[in-house]
Amino acid sequence: MDESPAPWPRRVVVLAGGLSHERDVSLQSGRRVGELLRHQGVDVQILDVGADLLDNLHSDPPDCVIPMLHGETGENGALREVLGLVDLPYVGALPPACRLAFDKPVAKSLVARTGVRTPRSMALPAETFRELGAAAVMTAMLARIGLPLVVKPARGGSALGCTVVRAADDLPAAMVASFAYDGVALVEELIAGTEVAVTVLADPNPRALPPVEIRPDGGAYDYAARYTAGATEFVVPAEISARAEAACARAAVTAHETLGLRHLSRSDLMVDADDEVWFLEVNVAPGLTETSLVPLAVEAAGLNLGAVYAGLAAAAMRSRIDMSTKPPVD
Repeated sequence: MDESPAPWPRRVVVLAGGLSHERDVSLQSGRRVGELLRHQGVDVQILDVGADLLDNLHSDPPDCVIPMLHGETGENGALREVLGLVDLPYVGALPPACRLAFDKPVAKSLVARTGVRTPRSMALPAETFRELGAAAVMTAMLARIGLPLVVKPARGGSALGCTVVRAADDLPAAMVASFAYDGVALVEELIAGTEVAVTVLADPNPRALPPVEIRPDGGAYDYAARYTAGATEFVVPAEISARAEAACARAAVTAHETLGLRHLSRSDLMVDADDEVWFLEVNVAPGLTETSLVPLAVEAAGLNLGAVYAGLAAAAMRSRIDMSTKPPVD
């Protein structure tokens, strides 16, 4: 097997922006990764996603593409399918893995099969909610899942459309808020405890970086708490027991491997009062804003974030070379 080192990227295109509700976050992430790569001596072009994207990539193909698009446009696998059409290596999960991870109920189900705990939940399409009678369905949900609970879009990020429900009277508004962002709502029990995010870096074998503990001032890690400087306190490494930290690392790596992710992912977890770990969801395109979690984990691991992303680009280029040199299948 060829053990030569992966080629270092000379020119990289960073995709940022898009038309999702998370456009502003994506633009911030794109600008930051661009600055980091330039410090590594990489020539970086930041492109928005539009009708001229393929023409731009065809006319001046880069060594690698780094998608920093958040939300459906960047994380449901479709954009990566298109990058595959133009035969460009890119950082991050391949399309089939993106589709699994982006759908929170599907991801939870697959990860739960490995023995990792996940909250009790149900996925409810808006059509079913209306056709079977909203009041009756909500009564049944409350009886099965109980209060408090969380309602959030089955596909989406940045906590948009996510509501913590502590009283039955608040459930209808929470369902409406979720359906505003996606046609399927995920309703799950609220796990009380310590909220933790664990970044998994595959270089090449997946390893968990130090866990980041999330302490939002307002009690809920919503959109404002995520992207308003000073609205949330982050503690890294998380102030949890050694047993819980090890379990968090195992759960995040398990999610990464079970869903077939590559390069980088971030799992959101809860540690309850008994030190049990609960998997909530996984992100295949974690943000890199000033309040994002991956940079904190990378720094705590003693790594340089720019070098990490340049290394991931090199790994993506190496994968392309490996695929191009494999003998044809009979």
